[in-house]
Amino acid sequence: MAGVASKVAVIGSGISGAVCASILAKNGISVTIFESARGAGGRMSQRREHCEDGRELLFDHGAPYFTVSAGNLEVQSLVNDWESRGLVAEWKEKFGSFDFSSKKFVDIEEEGSNKRYVGIPGMNSICRALCHEPGVESRFGLGIGTMDWLDEDDAWSLRSLDGQDVGNFKGVVASDKNTFSSRFTNVTGKPPPIDLVSVSDTVLQIKEIPALPCFALMLAFEQPLSSLPTKGVSFKNSEVLSWAYCDSSKPGRSTTSERWVLHSTAEYAEHIISQTGFQKPSPALLTKVAEELFQEFQSTGLNISQPFFKKAHRWGSAFPAASVAGEEKCLWVGKKRLAICGDFCVTPNVEGAICSGIAAASKFVKALSTL
Repeated sequence: MAGVASKVAVIGSGISGAVCASILAKNGISVTIFESARGAGGRMSQRREHCEDGRELLFDHGAPYFTVSAGNLEVQSLVNDWESRGLVAEWKEKFGSFDFSSKKFVDIEEEGSNKRYVGIPGMNSICRALCHEPGVESRFGLGIGTMDWLDEDDAWSLRSLDGQDVGNFKGVVASDKNTFSSRFTNVTGKPPPIDLVSVSDTVLQIKEIPALPCFALMLAFEQPLSSLPTKGVSFKNSEVLSWAYCDSSKPGRSTTSERWVLHSTAEYAEHIISQTGFQKPSPALLTKVAEELFQEFQSTGLNISQPFFKKAHRWGSAFPAASVAGEEKCLWVGKKRLAICGDFCVTPNVEGAICSGIAAASKFVKALSTL
C-alpha cells in the first residue's frame, strides 16, 4: 500500500516505546508514537504540583532511578550516549535499609558503591528527548481505541478512542500494557485495542499480566530531614511502606525545598483497592492514604517534621509481577508485524524495559528490510 511501506506506530511513550521508536528512526523507518497522556514517560513521568501559595513542586513519583547490569553493553552504550547529551547523570547518594522491628538502620551502603542513573532534570527527560528525535512524530493526548489488521492492505488500521482514523501502518509496537491487557479495562470502560485471540495463539499468555499496584506519596519539607542518614531507604517489616527517597537530592533538581517520595507495599495497595475498586481514586481516599503512609513514615521515630505539601498518587498497574518473553525480550508476531515490548517482557525495571525496546526495534529493522 502506497505510503505505508516504512511506517510503524508505537503505542506508549514510556522508556521501552521511546527507545524502540528512536532506534527505528535512526534506521530510516518512519515512526509515529501515540500516547494517551499529555507527555512522555509512563512510569518515568515527572509530576508537577502547585502549593496553595503558588510554589511549583516537581516529583519523580514513579521510577526513582535505574541501574545497568554489569556486562549489559547494549544498554550501557545507550546510557553513555544519554549522559554525553546531558539527559542522564549518576545519582551519587547513600542508600540504606530501615527495620521497623528494631527501629534501626540495619544496612547503609558506601556512597557510590552502586551506580544509579537519573534523568536530567527529571526522569521523563530521556523519553521526552527520544520522542522528539528526527524521524519520530509524537501525538500526545491521543489514545488508540481500536487496531484492525487489513489482509488486503497488509497493514494495520488504527483508530483513536473517539473513533478518528489515525492512519494505516506497516507495523505496530505495543509498549503500553493497556493496549492488550484487559486487567484494568474497567477503568476506561473500553476493551483493549488489540484482540490477542485474533492475532496469534503465541501471545495469549500475556492477556492477563499480573501487576502489582502501589501508592506513591509526594512530600515537601521546608527544612532537610537531617535525622535520616541516607537519601534512599528501603523498609523492612512494614506492611505499609516499601521504600522512600529524597527526590530533591538528585542532580539537576531544585533545592529550594526538600522533597521526598514514599512508595507503599503492594499488599497495602491491594488492600485499599479491594475495598474501593479500580475506579479513579477519590480525593478523600487519596487524602486518607496520604495520612496513613505519612503516619507510618513518622512511626520510624526518626523525627520526621510536618511537610508543607502532601499528596498521594495511585499506580494501578505500573509494576509487573512476571516476565513473559524470556530470551527473546519481546513478543513478535511476524506475519502481522506486531511487537509487544516492555519491562513485563524482561525484568520489571527500567533496564528491562530498555532491553525490550531494543529487541522490538531489531525485529522491525530485520522484517522491514526484506519487504
